[in-house]
Amino acid sequence: MPAHLLQEGEFPPASTTTTVTSRVTKNGNAFMEKVLLNHDAVAAERGMVDDLFDETYCEKEGPKPPLQYVWRNIILMSLLHLGAIIGLTLIPSAKIQTLAWAILCFMFSALGITAGSHRLWSHRSYKATLPLRIFLTIANSMAFQNDIYEWARDHRVHHKFSETNADPHNATRGFFFSHIGWLLVRKHPDVIEKGQKLDLSDLKADKVVMFQRRYYKPSVVLLCFTLPTVVPWYFWDESIIISFLIPAILRYALGLNATWLVNSAAHMFGNRPYDKNINPRENPLVSVGALGEGFHNYHHTFPYDYSTSEYGWRFNLTTAFIDLMCLLGLASDRKRVSKEVILARTMRTGDGSHKSG
Repeated sequence: MPAHLLQEGEFPPASTTTTVTSRVTKNGNAFMEKVLLNHDAVAAERGMVDDLFDETYCEKEGPKPPLQYVWRNIILMSLLHLGAIIGLTLIPSAKIQTLAWAILCFMFSALGITAGSHRLWSHRSYKATLPLRIFLTIANSMAFQNDIYEWARDHRVHHKFSETNADPHNATRGFFFSHIGWLLVRKHPDVIEKGQKLDLSDLKADKVVMFQRRYYKPSVVLLCFTLPTVVPWYFWDESIIISFLIPAILRYALGLNATWLVNSAAHMFGNRPYDKNINPRENPLVSVGALGEGFHNYHHTFPYDYSTSEYGWRFNLTTAFIDLMCLLGLASDRKRVSKEVILARTMRTGDGSHKSG
């Protein structure tokens, strides 16, 4: 039976929260789920199903395709991380304003991924007004992790075919592959095939997304590298070398690795309180670095929840940001899963480590 979708009355229209609920009955200490959560009903309410796991996928028989190294990416990633290491050694020589600017750039660019390409455009877990979408697009270009259209497409494939050959960063292929290795080799043919079959009409219809895609390269040059470098050099006479290697290169490398840890560490290390049958885990350390994206067992169980966690703002600055945007009237229609549904699911498929509150 489909879950009930209730509108919570305590929020004004600009900050409406849609909550997915389910009935449970209590018999002593035992809870029995009476109405199972219907993912299709929630997906229909959002207008998409392509981020829900497809259990019909079967790997093709025959030999595995050979690895094809992308030497351009290998060289560029090596140089980036070498520059980041040099940037680390320069931190004691940097002005306090430069370090503060680097942190600000990190936070801003991270929101372009977490609140932007992930929760808004990949999962459609809330709605954003045009000014907020423009803000998140600018932040996304500073993050330089592929344009929104490509990021969302690959992320939907990741959820729909998680831990299979069609998963772009399949964690069953090891920590290194799921962390960075997947960017250093050609995609598995199944990733390309399944990605081409997704319904991406919502992304194509978003003029902000398509504008960024059209001008992505110059936006990255300007926002990821030029702006972070010029500001400390021009406004407080920071060394051009320090200005480039800390707010631009080191900040960029840390942002990449924070996101990659969601694909690697959060798929391997931690508890599985919501669904012990899938690999994604609850990893608070990853959540700290990725602004709330480390509650990964919850997120893969309920991918449409705008908070990616049942714990609100706890280790989750992205949720706090989205809530603030709702308060300001720039976002609305946040999707949430009720405590009843969460409890029923944890008792049905969890590993027993769930703690409410």
